[in-house]
Amino acid sequence: MDTGTTPTDSTLTVAGLTAWLRAYATLITRHEDELTELDAAIGDADHGTNMARGMKSVTALLADRTFETLDALAKQTGMALVSSVGGASGPLYGTFWIRFARPLAGLAEADAEELGRALHAAVEGVRQRGKAEAGDKTMLDALLPALDAYDTALAEGAGLSTALARAADAAEAGCAATIPLVAHKGRASYLGERSAGHQDPGATSAALLLRAATR
Repeated sequence: MDTGTTPTDSTLTVAGLTAWLRAYATLITRHEDELTELDAAIGDADHGTNMARGMKSVTALLADRTFETLDALAKQTGMALVSSVGGASGPLYGTFWIRFARPLAGLAEADAEELGRALHAAVEGVRQRGKAEAGDKTMLDALLPALDAYDTALAEGAGLSTALARAADAAEAGCAATIPLVAHKGRASYLGERSAGHQDPGATSAALLLRAATR
């Protein structure tokens, strides 16, 4: 990830978070059809379209405004997603970024531990908003393993970029692990046992979010 600082792998700056968001927008555009196809199997067939619209809104925000602090950028990103993404994804991704902002209040850069606190706050916000838990076949099945991997990497002395890379790998593994699960939340839950055998679209877009942080 472009941290916008030095190659010492120590901090996330406003420039680094901007690069993360731009990379996510690129990945969402690239995977829009895939996300929609996954959602067509167990949902409303609009996840790719919704996320693409949301990230276009975020990209426009990045083009129109400059930010001095991480929390200001994250909060406005969340607000942009809430106002532009339909269905459950808007509130969930909006909550992710709004909660992500809180531990970073007033900071122009964050070290790996500070970023970890922001990620924990963000994921807890998603958990509260969606009232879901691990194994419910939601985006949490990608985010929770990612958090564990991030924490483990820091405990082992890894730097920020390495911790994010391990988090992204864990998120992708968690995403793949949703395939045999039966959904317990959202429209997919209406299918009951028939939701098994399909990868969860929310977990897929969440895994892309972590992968974007490594670009």
